[in-house]
Amino acid sequence: MAKYIYQYKQWPNFTWDDKRIHVILGKVRHLQGKILGQMEVLGFSIREEAILSTLTLDVLKSSEIEGELLNYEQVRSSIARKLGIEYAGMVHSDRDVDGVVEMMLDATQNYNKPLGDERLFGWHAALFPTGWSGMLRIDTGCYRKDEMQVVSGAMGKEKIHYQAPSHKLVKSEIDDLLVWINDESKIDAVLKAAIAHFWFIIIHPFDDGNGRIARVISDMLLARSENSAQRFYSLSNQILAEKKDYYTILQKVQYSDGNITEWLDWFLNCLYCALISTEQTLKRVHFKVDFWDIHKATDLNARQRLMLNKLLDGFDGKLKTSKWAKIAKCSADTALRDIKDLIEKGILKQEESGGRSTNYELIQD
Repeated sequence: MAKYIYQYKQWPNFTWDDKRIHVILGKVRHLQGKILGQMEVLGFSIREEAILSTLTLDVLKSSEIEGELLNYEQVRSSIARKLGIEYAGMVHSDRDVDGVVEMMLDATQNYNKPLGDERLFGWHAALFPTGWSGMLRIDTGCYRKDEMQVVSGAMGKEKIHYQAPSHKLVKSEIDDLLVWINDESKIDAVLKAAIAHFWFIIIHPFDDGNGRIARVISDMLLARSENSAQRFYSLSNQILAEKKDYYTILQKVQYSDGNITEWLDWFLNCLYCALISTEQTLKRVHFKVDFWDIHKATDLNARQRLMLNKLLDGFDGKLKTSKWAKIAKCSADTALRDIKDLIEKGILKQEESGGRSTNYELIQD
């Protein structure tokens, strides 16, 4: 029977092929510097909007990887409130949303603070404010007290994907990881983000939430790698896009004898793709800020502002009168009046594709 990586005597002394990793690490570092340089010359409002959009995406997508769908408006509003950013259409956020947001902001805004037990416990308790994970009561704000298996499948037909180290070893295993994370070693901080992510997943120290906390640790170390609390890309969004490969590579490397080259290669390529997609996000942020600058004196009602913000953030699907009415919580007649008013003001136009139903889109000029 194959051994897990932590069962080899050299654990946790990881090895990797420097030559294979060197090229992609260089590309990541180059793109990091390029994007940070681009952001430095932008106006404050654009930078603020980019940070808000990125953090919102990161919180939403990290939860979605685990199958948990959070409300976009609540997440965005919670982040904005905690960062002191005000915008039209802010909504009340639930306790569980605030908890996830607090964890993310503590990691990224306080990236240079040492990571210890109490901080990890705070993150875990924030993830599960009620002490429940779905229908299961779990121990929160402490390491697990039982054995841990990652399983899938129906009851009686479960498939074991992973058996974590014994709960009796968790404290000493985490202590080793935390010393390594906080140590001012010569290892590149981006590589450190990749290694810490994998190492934490292998230990699986909590009853639940291990994946989300591993990704937050990566975000914290990536912030350290840039020496900046300003987040302009979402690693979790890219991991979600490559979710199947993410789990496949984790499962494969968990059986290695300590060589984690394949994991590092995958992680760095995933991060590189996240940085590439950021350039598209920044274009959208630019457009949004410019749009509201042009229309700061335009007479718009609250429903119109809400829907325009949704369109500017990247609206899913087609915008129809019925969808407007549903999201803006108004009648179809009111929605149509709102839309026609925006067409007259040169903000919306009817899509040229036609078809049986009428769709509308932003004028991009």
